[in-house]
Amino acid sequence: MADAGGRRCGWAGPEPIYLAYHDTEWGVPEYDARALWEKLILDGFQAGLSWITILKKRAAFRAAFAGFDPQVIAGWGEAEVARLLADPGIVRHRGKIEATISNARAFCELGQGFDDFLWRYVDGVPLQNRWASDAEVPGFTPLSERVSKDLKKAGFRFCGPTITYAFMQACGLVNDHLVCCPRHAACAALAEGADPSGERRAPC
Repeated sequence: MADAGGRRCGWAGPEPIYLAYHDTEWGVPEYDARALWEKLILDGFQAGLSWITILKKRAAFRAAFAGFDPQVIAGWGEAEVARLLADPGIVRHRGKIEATISNARAFCELGQGFDDFLWRYVDGVPLQNRWASDAEVPGFTPLSERVSKDLKKAGFRFCGPTITYAFMQACGLVNDHLVCCPRHAACAALAEGADPSGERRAPC
């Protein structure tokens, strides 16, 4: 992938798990509500840490958090918090663990699907940026500030503008691969399968 007509984004690597994440997941439009919620939770756990730390623990997180099933997690209480705080496989941060439970409840209380809640901000079609260098890529945008504000109004926590923008990048609401990266064109092609009418076509 690195030499397939360009070079990867500067943040990717050098570890194989990081390269694979960049090459197969980051920036690919995600339309599944549960998968979107999982990624928002993991981005919240990343706060103050590096993404590679979370990526290496992702399997442990999924095991500890019931496959990130918000319907299950919404019913958790102090017993589950205590169990998670004793789990060395995850990031043991009480505030983030408790926020995951309250975020599950917020997810369940949404009157519409979480996927529709998020994709409406881009009219169902991923935004396409054309950055030439990592230095040009913003840490947050006016749109991520708006999404963050609305998520908080809906009861979500650990979703500030910077976390929200990282989430939007990862889930393909915005294509922030550098133009020199082969994945920019690949993700742009996937975006062509999006339909602003709301009927999402299958990825290429």
